[in-house]
Amino acid sequence: MHTLEATGDIRKVSLWLGHAAIRSTEIYLRSDPARKLDILGETVPPSIGRGTFKDAPDRVMMILSEVRAPRKW
Repeated sequence: MHTLEATGDIRKVSLWLGHAAIRSTEIYLRSDPARKLDILGETVPPSIGRGTFKDAPDRVMMILSEVRAPRKW
């Protein structure tokens, strides 16, 4: 909704959300805001703790170390 408000263009919202057709985006725009709030009020966000790489397998650490250094082309 913020993107639509900022741009005024439903096509940009559709592209940003990755929808194949604008009709998919229109479904979200036409839904009842009160119903959206009811659904959000009924859900509980997942409790996710901060992770570490302390017990990560060596292969994962190898991949991460390779990605960390920028490649020179």
